[in-house]
Amino acid sequence: MKETKVTYTLEMDDKFIIIENVPARVSEETGEQFFSPETVERLQQTVWGHERPKRIIETPVYEFAM
Repeated sequence: MKETKVTYTLEMDDKFIIIENVPARVSEETGEQFFSPETVERLQQTVWGHERPKRIIETPVYEFAM
């Protein structure tokens, strides 16, 4: 496991939410991310507390059709 900071993304109400610099333990073998209970609580406060974002970005959306 490697201690690092990651970018956490979430889709909610047809909007993407991006939270940068989130502390996590990441498996070097699988890339799976693990968060401490305190970090999860802070993520929930950020999302549900409707904090003002640092910035807003425009994101292109593509359809994966075969």
